[in-house]
Amino acid sequence: MPDPAVPPTPPVPLDALLARADLGLRRIAGPADPAVVVHWAHTSEMADPYPYLLGGELLLSAGVHVPDGAGTGYFDAYVSRIVAAGGAALGFGVAPVHDTVPGALVEACEMHGLPLVEVPPRTTFSAVARALWQLMAQARTAELRRVTEAQQSLATAAARPDPVPSVLQQLARRLGGRAVLYGPEGTPIAGAGPEPGEEVRTALAKLAEVVRPPSPGHPRTPSPEGPRPPSPGHTRASSPGHRVGSGPDAPAGSPGDLHADLAARPSSASDTVAGVRLVAHALGNGEGFVLGTAAPQRDAGDHTIASVAAVLLSLLTGERHSGSGAGRSSALVRLLLGAAPAEVAPLLGGDRWRVVHGRPDGRAAPDPVAASALGAALGSSLVDVAGEVVRVLVPDGRAVERVPGWTLGLSAAAAPRDWPAADTQAARALARARATRAPLLRHGDRPTALTDLVPPAEADAHARALLTPIEQSPALVDTLRTWLSLHGSWDRTAVALDVHRNTVRQRIARCAALLDADLDDPDVRMELWFALRRT
Repeated sequence: MPDPAVPPTPPVPLDALLARADLGLRRIAGPADPAVVVHWAHTSEMADPYPYLLGGELLLSAGVHVPDGAGTGYFDAYVSRIVAAGGAALGFGVAPVHDTVPGALVEACEMHGLPLVEVPPRTTFSAVARALWQLMAQARTAELRRVTEAQQSLATAAARPDPVPSVLQQLARRLGGRAVLYGPEGTPIAGAGPEPGEEVRTALAKLAEVVRPPSPGHPRTPSPEGPRPPSPGHTRASSPGHRVGSGPDAPAGSPGDLHADLAARPSSASDTVAGVRLVAHALGNGEGFVLGTAAPQRDAGDHTIASVAAVLLSLLTGERHSGSGAGRSSALVRLLLGAAPAEVAPLLGGDRWRVVHGRPDGRAAPDPVAASALGAALGSSLVDVAGEVVRVLVPDGRAVERVPGWTLGLSAAAAPRDWPAADTQAARALARARATRAPLLRHGDRPTALTDLVPPAEADAHARALLTPIEQSPALVDTLRTWLSLHGSWDRTAVALDVHRNTVRQRIARCAALLDADLDDPDVRMELWFALRRT
């Protein structure tokens, strides 16, 4: 029979069920092995329960199926079929059919090594099943709490100045074993936890080689005989769409299946050597790094914990190997020490960039997690949270599309010296996008316009002279600019500026009075718009 399917709740040790005083269960035959676990309870009065069992059950029966005069042969066949189906234990209910557990059944369970539990008359099978589910729920809650705490500790470790060793230390402590990071060349570059014996170290290194994809700079040279798992009888390898080997986590398979599947570069593989559980995870950065773990036992949540560590290490090693993190750090340091933006732009990966201003739909202000998610969606890690707006610096040439749940304003591509102007463009585009309820607005790159025909110095002087009466009030300047850009709409201007529409009316009236201009005149509006574009 194949290994029993594992339900979404962890199995319960049979001893834990026997320890329930309210049930009064008693083991009367079979091994007293603490490793025996029960996945579920099933009641059946079939003489041959084999076709109805999945494996791992506590089979409950009152012996209704037992014919009169049944002897050793009947019970031997009955118990052998339960064992063949993968049953974990047999619970026999005393009364109303049988006053005691048949002696031949006790002998058969002892011979076949099947735990036999006596269920007293006062205990119903439903009570046994309910107690089992309660124990499973408790175990599941404890396991979820353990996994959650491990995830939090791993995330905290990844934020430390020495993230890779810190993550490995946390992982080793949570698994109670050894955690090793192998480099693209296959050599261990960091490790944490107690050192295992030479046999285990060698087997783990070979298991890492099974899953390690060849990196661009370090191609893996296959041996003449092809890749070889450490122990064909125990190793399991898996990748998306490919599962081979044996063990509780995958269907049964032959060593030949494993060799065939290795060509697909499995993402993980497991083995057991000298009583130590070995697991190798290929990190998802495509650089050839592998995470290996060696622990004396493997609980239900260990796979999840190790997977979280593998994801974190994928991010850390990918950034470390590519040097992009070091480049951003160098750029920041140089800016803080007085370097010009044009000098540090190449360290960020490009010379021309676009600025994106984003604001989440609804009233909630963005938090760092939401800001990082927006940066990931736009393909950039250069993210800044400024109040209710998230600013993202995106390399020119990278497509910027609408992001569900966000309203975005996009600047034109700009060289470093023009980044402040691009920041202003993105802010204005976002204001117009919110006012017009558009998910994304781009600052338009236009060909030469009439305003471009005026010499810049003369245009600037004219703009300053025209706007002098209101230049000391940024609120009036911004309100006038937004109001004109939205064709005099009071409501949309109020939305864009986050003020009441009456405030907009009062500010525009104040502008008209200070400028001594009729703002209903299209020519006046055009001239003011020309001046505002120069500021």
